[in-house]
Amino acid sequence: MSGSTVSITANQISTSRRRAVERTLPAGAPDNEDAAKITAADTAAAILKDARKTPAQTQPRKSGPTRKSKPRWLTVISILSKNLAFLVVLLGFVQMFRWVVFNSGHSDTEGFSVISGDLEGKVAEMEKFVKTTTKAMQVQLNAVDRKVDDEISSVRKEFDEKIEQKGDEFDLKFKALDVRSDAFEKFIDGFRKKSLLSKEDFDEFFEEFKKSRKNTGVEVSLDEIRDYARDIVEKEIERHAADGLGMVDYALTSGGGKVVKHSEPFGAAKGGSGGWLLNRNGVSAEAVKMISPSFGEPGHCFPLKGGSGFVEIKLRTAIIPEAVTLEHVAKSVAYDRSSAPKQCRVSGWLRGQGTTDVEFDTNKMFLLTEFIYDLEKSSAQTFKVVKSGASNLVDTIRLDFTSNHGSASHTCIYRLRVHGHEPSFVPMLER
Repeated sequence: MSGSTVSITANQISTSRRRAVERTLPAGAPDNEDAAKITAADTAAAILKDARKTPAQTQPRKSGPTRKSKPRWLTVISILSKNLAFLVVLLGFVQMFRWVVFNSGHSDTEGFSVISGDLEGKVAEMEKFVKTTTKAMQVQLNAVDRKVDDEISSVRKEFDEKIEQKGDEFDLKFKALDVRSDAFEKFIDGFRKKSLLSKEDFDEFFEEFKKSRKNTGVEVSLDEIRDYARDIVEKEIERHAADGLGMVDYALTSGGGKVVKHSEPFGAAKGGSGGWLLNRNGVSAEAVKMISPSFGEPGHCFPLKGGSGFVEIKLRTAIIPEAVTLEHVAKSVAYDRSSAPKQCRVSGWLRGQGTTDVEFDTNKMFLLTEFIYDLEKSSAQTFKVVKSGASNLVDTIRLDFTSNHGSASHTCIYRLRVHGHEPSFVPMLER
C-alpha cells in the first residue's frame, strides 16, 4: 500500500478502518501462522475496499433529533486521538508486511532480489544518463564561452581600431589647429608692429583739413575727408616716383654730376675686352653707374678692387648738404650681398676757381657723416650730415669705405646720392 493512499484516508476514515479490521477477524478464529497470513491479507483488502468508498457511503446515518455541536476543544481531542490510533494501526500493518515478506519462502525472496537489482540498474542508467547529459552540457557551455570570448575579442579589437583611428584624426585636427594658431599669432604680431594712425595724428590731419576748407561753417562730410586724403596720397606718390626717395639728388649724372676720381676698379688688370676703359684722368666709363638711376637689378653697379677704396663725385652745383644715400641690391633679388660696403665715411669741400678736376686742397675737405651700411635694413639707406649750414658749402664729395660685408675680391657701389639745397646768395661756380 502506498504512502499517498494512507495520507489521503488518514483523517476521514480512521473509524471505518477499525471496523473493517474487526469484521475481517471472525470470533473464535484459530491463532496460528496460516490464519495470521490469511488475516493480514484479508485485512489489507478490506482497508483498500474501505478506502475506495465515497464520503457519502462512509458517513453514518443520522437518527433521531439533531445533535448539538460539541465544543472545539473536544473536537481537537477527538481528531488527535483518531490520528494516534491510525498511526498505531499503520505501524502494525508495516510490521505484519515485513513478517510476511521475510517468511513467504524462496520464490518471494528471488522476486524481491530481481526487483531490487532492476532498481539498481535503473539507478545506474539514470546516473549514466545524468553524467552524459552533464558532459554534453559542459561541452555546450565551453563552446558558448569560446564563442562569447571570440565575439568580445572581435568587438574589443574593432573598438580599439576605431579609437586609434579617431585618435589619429584628433591629432591631425590638433596639429592643424596649432598651425592656425601660430599663423594667427604671427598675424597679430605683425598687426601690432604696423604703424597705425594714432588719435593725435588723426587730430592733426583733421585740423589741417579744416584749415584747407574755405567754408568752415559747413559740416564736414566723409566724402570730403576721403578726397583730401586722396590728394595727399597722390602728391606723395608723385614725389617719391620721381627718384624713389622724394629728395633732390645733386650727384645725378643727368643733372650734371660726374665721377672725377676713384680707386682701382675690379678687373682693370685683366685688360682687353674684359677690363675697364679709363679716360685720361683714370676714370672708368662704367663709373657713371654709381650716379645713375637703375631698377635695382643685380650686377648693375660699379665694382672696386678689394675691401677698401674711395670715390669722388663732382656735384651739379654748390649746395649746403643735408644727407647722403648709399644704395645696394635688394635682399629679395640678390645672389650675394657680401660685396656691399660696410664701414663708410663721407667728406666734402668747395673747389675754387682755376682748379682742375683732379687737384684740390685737402685742408678744405671736412667730414659730412660716418655710418655703417646694414644689410638687414632697406636697400637704400639715408644718413644725415653731421653739420649743415651756410658755412659748409660743398660742390664735391668723397666716399671712403674701409671694409665690406665679407667679399675679399671686390666691393660694389650701386648708387650714391647727395641731398641738400642751393643757397640763394652763392653764384653758380664753373665746372
